[in-house]
Amino acid sequence: MEATKLSLKLLIDKNGNKVLFAEAGKEVVDLLFNLLSLPLGTVIRLLSKKEMVGCLANLYESIEDLNETYIQPNQQKDSLLKPVLPISVGPVPLFLLNDEPATKFFYRCARGCSQNSGMPFGCTSAGNVSGYVSDDPSAVCPNCSQKMSSVMTYVAPPVANKGSVDEGGFVKGVVTYMVMDDLVVKPMSTISSITMLNKFNVKEIGALEEKVVDFGMDEGLKLLKASFQSKTVLSDVFLGIKRA
Repeated sequence: MEATKLSLKLLIDKNGNKVLFAEAGKEVVDLLFNLLSLPLGTVIRLLSKKEMVGCLANLYESIEDLNETYIQPNQQKDSLLKPVLPISVGPVPLFLLNDEPATKFFYRCARGCSQNSGMPFGCTSAGNVSGYVSDDPSAVCPNCSQKMSSVMTYVAPPVANKGSVDEGGFVKGVVTYMVMDDLVVKPMSTISSITMLNKFNVKEIGALEEKVVDFGMDEGLKLLKASFQSKTVLSDVFLGIKRA
């Protein structure tokens, strides 16, 4: 399967050898904003432990090396090493690692006790019946004192209709967005473009160059890494500029 490829239109100041800003569509902005939803464990795996600055990679490796004997019975290493994004957050396609999600089990007691007067757990016309649930099979039911060892069946929510008006993602796709060199993002307009040129004190229009660049997995990883280290991310990634 071909890797996802997006594109950016850069406005480059050739005299200053820097990116002033980039024009980006909804897909790129969704990706940039969704970087904030990536768990640290995922970031470390994406960048690789050797590429990480500081000591977080050591914490990651410590969990990898920790013997299962020291881990609680209702916990799994992969919950930290290969964390799953919260349900409310959409996936970041460019950074998917094709992991099999860690299976999470929930349990109830064998009698199926509810919180209401010992009624059986399950569908009922009486309503308001809420059963006791645990993620540890050794937990004890507060109603019948039996172990909560019966595995429950998880029912996934319905898949959104692809024909839905909802276009998904975080931002709307009816406008073009401006992404600054330091990753400040805002809706783009003619006025905002002129304002930016004035802000950067651009005197020679001939010194400006437009350049369309691909934005794939490699560029995404470079951008993710640079965002921890630099205030000139777009220049660093797409012009190969490394500033002090």
